[in-house]
Amino acid sequence: MPIEAPIDLAGWQALAATLRFETGLLIDGHATLAQSGESFAVINPANGKLLAEPARGGAADIDRAVASARAAWDDGRWRHMAPRLRMDIFRRWADLVEGHRAELALLETLSMGKPITDALTIDLPEVVVTIRYFGECIDKVAGAATSSPHNAVHMVSREPLGVVGAISAWNYPLLMATWKIAPALAAGNCVVLKPAEQAPLSCLRLAQLFLEAGGPPGVFNVVNGPGADAGRARALHPDVAKISFTGSTATGKQLMIYAGESNLKRVALETGGKSPQIFMPDLADLDSAVDRAIMGIFDNAGQVCNAGSRLLVHRDLRDAFIERFVARTAELYRPGDPLDPATSLGPMVTRAHQRQVLDRVAQGRADGATVALGGSDDAARPDGAYVVPTLLTDLTPTMAVGREEIFGPVASLFTFTDEVEAITLANDSIYGLAASVWTSDLNRAHRMVKALEAGVVWVNCFGDGDMTQPFGGYKQSGNTRDKSMECLAGYMQSKSAWFSLD
Repeated sequence: MPIEAPIDLAGWQALAATLRFETGLLIDGHATLAQSGESFAVINPANGKLLAEPARGGAADIDRAVASARAAWDDGRWRHMAPRLRMDIFRRWADLVEGHRAELALLETLSMGKPITDALTIDLPEVVVTIRYFGECIDKVAGAATSSPHNAVHMVSREPLGVVGAISAWNYPLLMATWKIAPALAAGNCVVLKPAEQAPLSCLRLAQLFLEAGGPPGVFNVVNGPGADAGRARALHPDVAKISFTGSTATGKQLMIYAGESNLKRVALETGGKSPQIFMPDLADLDSAVDRAIMGIFDNAGQVCNAGSRLLVHRDLRDAFIERFVARTAELYRPGDPLDPATSLGPMVTRAHQRQVLDRVAQGRADGATVALGGSDDAARPDGAYVVPTLLTDLTPTMAVGREEIFGPVASLFTFTDEVEAITLANDSIYGLAASVWTSDLNRAHRMVKALEAGVVWVNCFGDGDMTQPFGGYKQSGNTRDKSMECLAGYMQSKSAWFSLD
């Protein structure tokens, strides 16, 4: 039964105490233990306590899940279902997710520390929108009859690929998974999902809700487990037609190797970034720009692939920008219990990740950067994996802290003198996921958008968009696009049929 969302910390704590966790693998429509009988720990990063022990899937379980998905593919129970019937299932699925939003939001918060207000008002609505959008696309995929000689007919149709292996990230556990699952299913494929081992619980529930909506068994399977086991087995499996992955660049490169070593499966990668936010001296409203800059890096505690972590500020704005940034960050982002609706900054996903972030800050300080704000854990919450909002200034372009993805609440501020230098700084990166430009000059905005090497560019905003917006990057930020019809096409292949009329 759907659960009403509590309105305060006590209510959420009471609900968390009664929540039942799904911990099995989901294969062929049934919850099951791992074949090895092993499990792994999911830790609540806000307090360091054991949350749940899901089944630890391995290569044998991947084999079972892929066999289930392949059987569903072969008998056509999903891809041959009438498009309008599949659309009905998607509609019911979205309704169920919406009805269970409090439960799903709570699973997100307990697993990875996301503030409950963000999970409830940002993540879950976007999950519902994603399912509805791709559900509506199901009967909108059209082929073509091309111009051909009088004695022939040529038709081009689009077909699903087969079994898709999806590997999703922990920073937005449900949303990143749904960005893969929804278009893959809408295209007619069957799916085997490996959610991130740090936060798998909400994805298991999502798959159960698909079954409750009428989704056939075997079409959507979930195998938890560390990437070294479950992820590798999926990427090497000869019956998997495509791997869709969000995560680190190093892992993405390894998946491409596995694809080459197996069956040349398609590999779609979204592998992070170090996104620049450029603030020109003619921007219209410095206060508004600073607020959006702060949100661009500190939302979700900086654990965002397109986080605007490189602040490129014109030298004439530098002092005023830093002063406003420091003051407003203290007002907008305060660490707290993620179950408290008033909390705006949660912990890092794990204690290990917290240490990595703090080590990067320490290295930046050692290299000569100035810590203008933060730079430490939260002394008031020693049991949690917190890092307070941090701003580093006086960086040079070669400093690692300003070049490498930190994936935490750490902003690096550079200054520039003119538009050319700003573009040079922005593009001096192995990444190219996103960027933003703040200017009141329309001509300048168009020039800079064309010059920036990024898959998504925002002008006088950061992070805005909807489902029509292809999301993905240039260079080592990946080779694919999420959201939009372009994403849906990536889960299909074209077939050319030439009919001779002689």
